[in-house]
Amino acid sequence: MKRRLTFKGTIVILLFVIFIISFIKQELTMKRIQNDIVANQQELTKLKDENFKLQTELDNTPSHDYLEKLVRERLGMIKEGEKVVNSQKEN
Repeated sequence: MKRRLTFKGTIVILLFVIFIISFIKQELTMKRIQNDIVANQQELTKLKDENFKLQTELDNTPSHDYLEKLVRERLGMIKEGEKVVNSQKEN
């Protein structure tokens, strides 16, 4: 006896095939998104480390005003247009 596929049977098989295809596409999309998340987390960690290093370097760097004061006192440098006035204390 040959069994003939009915219209309802054909619809059920097509729906099952569509479901399987959709499921596979969804799994592939989820895998890709998970890989993207891992890559972005690694990039975030790297950027946080770099940011921490730069912030530490910035915190350890003296201010501009302090550096200017050191240059003026130790090296005797002046800004353009300024005049040097030497005052000598009398003993």
